Amino acid sequence: MIEVLTPGPYATVQDLGRPGLAHLGVPCSGAADAPSLRLANRLVGNPEGLAAIELTFGAARLRFLDAAWVALAGAPLVSGADLGVPIWVPAGGELRLGPTAWGLRTYLAVRGGIAVEPVLGSRSTDSLSGLGPEPLRAGTLLPVGSPSGVISVDLAPPPGPRPAVLRVLPGPRDDWFAPGAMAALCGGTYTVSQDSNRVGVRLRGPELARVREGELPSEGMVTGAVQVPPSGQPIVFLADHPPTGGYPVIAVVRGADLPVAAQLRPGDEVRFTARPGR
Repeated sequence: MIEVLTPGPYATVQDLGRPGLAHLGVPCSGAADAPSLRLANRLVGNPEGLAAIELTFGAARLRFLDAAWVALAGAPLVSGADLGVPIWVPAGGELRLGPTAWGLRTYLAVRGGIAVEPVLGSRSTDSLSGLGPEPLRAGTLLPVGSPSGVISVDLAPPPGPRPAVLRVLPGPRDDWFAPGAMAALCGGTYTVSQDSNRVGVRLRGPELARVREGELPSEGMVTGAVQVPPSGQPIVFLADHPPTGGYPVIAVVRGADLPVAAQLRPGDEVRFTARPGR
């Protein structure tokens, strides 16, 4: 059992989400930076999809009522524990984690996984629909599952800041925009708004002009969709995005770059490119 003493600015339980239920109106949710969740689980010998803690901006304190192996991956912390290595926490031990040095989200995996009650096949907290466990708060008790498998060596060098460039493909509604809109999207620099969250990264920068008025009937949306509301300022959909939306989508971020988008923090600058390479 783990007791949350301080959750930091925002912390939730996440696994790989609820895929395949969008036709029922259920968002996928799950870890915003899935590769980091997978890595943290591998480091403690877990199957990659077990539930872990997703910390936002770090700064958490956790007490382990039982001894456990843990590992961190994702955004590095200025103090508290190293990333990319298994860490032994004795019974009664307290893990104090500092704020993130760069990036936004850090994943704490525990050997055996976080064993809260699943909802629709997932233990993920969905910040938009409210499905899954509540966000962590002081006093939250998290059960830990039974370990399986063995802890193996995983080559996990400490990450460095990645270039904040998102590769995109043309979206299904790029014809709603002025001829130079895609060039404006890929030619300018955008700043991440403080209103960003697990639903989407809201950006401020060059306005993307439309040639068609009005809004669309709601249609299916995918993670990475770059939706443009009437303000002309794009939003990159993340893990908790709704399954449908009514604003036109000018582009879609490639799946390989979604972890980059998930680690963008307010004030960061980001660019888009339609080229295959960086």
